[in-house]
Amino acid sequence: MVLRFGDERKRDGSISSCNVAASLRPRLAATSRGDYRPPARTRRDQPRRAPVPPIIYKIVDRPAWAAAVAAGRFDGAPVDLADGFVHFSTAEQVAETAARHFAGRDDLLLVAVDAAALGPALRFEPSRGGALFPHLYAALALDAVIRVDDLPLGPDGRHRFPELAA
Repeated sequence: MVLRFGDERKRDGSISSCNVAASLRPRLAATSRGDYRPPARTRRDQPRRAPVPPIIYKIVDRPAWAAAVAAGRFDGAPVDLADGFVHFSTAEQVAETAARHFAGRDDLLLVAVDAAALGPALRFEPSRGGALFPHLYAALALDAVIRVDDLPLGPDGRHRFPELAA
C-alpha cells in the first residue's frame, strides 16, 4: 500500500485515510439550537489593544473653549460635530495634528484631558495611515480636563508646545 497525503499508518499496519481539508478547517461548536458558531477565541489569539495613554490632547480655539466653559462642557468643534465624535490626539500625535489642521492659527489652546475619566465613550480608532486616534463619543465633561495651555506660534510659524505627558 502507498501512503498518500493525509493518510496515516495505524499501529496494526493498516492505513487510515482522512480528509485533510476538513481537518484543517476551524472546529465549530454546536449550540443548543443546532446551529453552529466558531469556538471562542483563546487569550493568545485575541487582538491586541493599544495601551490607553493617561493623558490625551484636544486643540481648541479660544472662542470655542470660552463657550465650553460657559456651558460646563465641550460638545466639539464643527468638524467634531460633523463626524459625530470629538477628535483627540496622543502626545505623539498632537504636533502633526496641529501642523495638518491648524497651521498658522495663533488663537489656539491645548487642552490636556485625563483619558481614564472619559470611560467607555473614549475609543481608539484607525485614522491617518492606520494609526489609532482617540475619539470621544460624548461631550467632554470639564472635570476630566487636567490643564489648558496656550498654543502659540513660534518664529518659524509652527506651534510651540508645552512639555507633554505621554
